[in-house]
Order: sequence, then structure tokens, then C-alpha cells
Amino acid sequence: MWIDTHCHLDAREFDADRAEQAALARAAGVSTIVVPSVCRANFNAVRALAHARPGIAYALGIHPLFTADATDEDLAALRVQAEAARDDPCFVGIGEIGLDYFVPTLDDAKQRAIFEAQLRLARDLDLPVICHVRRSQDQVLAGLRRFGIRQGIGHAFNGSRQQADNYIAQGFKLGFGGAMTFPRALQIRRLAASLPFEAIVVETDAPDIPPEWLVTPLSEPSVDDRHADDGAVMRKGEPLPRADPVIRPGGGSVRRRNQPDQIPRIAETLAELRGMTLDQVAVGTTANALVALPRLARLPR
Repeated sequence: MWIDTHCHLDAREFDADRAEQAALARAAGVSTIVVPSVCRANFNAVRALAHARPGIAYALGIHPLFTADATDEDLAALRVQAEAARDDPCFVGIGEIGLDYFVPTLDDAKQRAIFEAQLRLARDLDLPVICHVRRSQDQVLAGLRRFGIRQGIGHAFNGSRQQADNYIAQGFKLGFGGAMTFPRALQIRRLAASLPFEAIVVETDAPDIPPEWLVTPLSEPSVDDRHADDGAVMRKGEPLPRADPVIRPGGGSVRRRNQPDQIPRIAETLAELRGMTLDQVAVGTTANALVALPRLARLPR
């Protein structure tokens, strides 16, 4: 049994085959998929998706890349909907929230204010958070400490070992996915190999951050630890349908859509890096996800 702790199955890239992808994931042993929202406009979509199929959970939050258009009314709606969802067995927490310092056009003061408002909500409702920490590991951690948030996931983690240790000390699990499968992603692979196993969960971030086998270089590969940075802007910045392979900006590679059924194969890399069996990784990362998002234990399967 596997848990994909971060998958945007509601994204329009899946509009043509969403039910099929959920079924393929289940057939691959992915019993649970966590679908975080990114803005008020998809709160209802992630909730409906979770209630439409067994094994799908949802979180509610405003992603930092959507803070430019977010309003106080959006934050108020988030609070109302999160409070109403407390008795919903499919609801697991507040997310995807955080800070992003990869995209230079974001208003730092605004994204910080929206992040802190959502941390306050998580604290008030005693809920874990799913955090976007792209080039913002220290700043996000400072917010977690300030609001006393001690449970959740640092999604697509790509910080230093010291930063990772600080998140773990705060009670957080760290998400590893497709970026880990690239041999040149040295820092991510070092972390995946050496962090306490109890701190690791697996994720796809589908349809984003595809693993190595879904990427076809058009020239000399240049994948490094920045792969995770470069993977999530496409959909969250300007949505594009990706039923077919697409050429990334700059023409460096063709990247196929990531899918939740890739979790077991992604986890093979983690098993190899750590010298563990795949079964050990499945059992351990599932247990870790249940610690990070304890409401998953209530999820109808």
C-alpha cells in the first residue's frame, strides 16, 4: 500500500482521464492520494473529487503562486470551509500553503501575509499543514515556529541537511518525488539516502515534477538540484493541458505528464538509495504519512 502525499489530480491536465488515472493508481497499489487545493476557485473541486472516489483525501489552502489575486474574502472563505470540513473524513489539513522565492514577480509582503493567515487558521483548528517551500525553507520554518505548527509535510523538499533537520525537529515529514530519480540531483538524493527514514514521505506532485523516465532530453541533460524548482511553475503559473508530451521552455527536454501511479517506481529509487526493500519503503512511508496527516486514518477506502 502506498500513499501519494501530494498530487493535483484536480488539474485540468487530467480532465480527459481523471477516473482512469485514479484507477491506474489504485491498481499500482497507491491506496491513497492527497489532493491539496491551490486557490479558492478549486476548493469545491478537490472536495468533490475526494467524495467521488475512495482513497482520495483533500486539503484546503491558497498556494503562494496564487496569492497575487487572493483577497481577504478568499481567506474568509477558506476559514469557513475548513471549519465546515472538520467532520469530513476526506479532509486532512491546510494546504498547499507556503512561500515561493523562485518566482521573482510575487509580492513578498502579500504572500507572507496570506501564509501567516493560513498558519493562524491551522493553529486555531489544530490541523496539519502541507507546505510549499521553494527556495523559502528558512522563512517557512520561521512561520511554523511562530504559530506553533508541529505537524505536516514540507512538500518537494530541496533544502540543506541542516534545514531538513530543523523541519524534522519541528515535527514535520519531508516529501520526495520525481526529482529524486535524476542521478544529477545530488543534494536531493543525499537527503533521501541519509535523513531518518521516519521523516520521509513519497509524492508525485502530478502532473508536475515528472521522474526521469518521463523526461526525454533534446540535448545534453542538465538536470540538477534545481529540477524541482523548474517543475511546478508551468501549471501553477499558467495552466497548460498536457495530455501529450510538451517541450519545456528553452527546448531542453520533452516532459510527459506525471501521474499518481508512478509512486511505486519513484519509491524504487528511494529503496535503492537507502539499501531497503520496496516493501519496507511502502510500509514505512505509509506510516510516516499517517503521522504527518493523522486524519488519513479516517479516510474511506
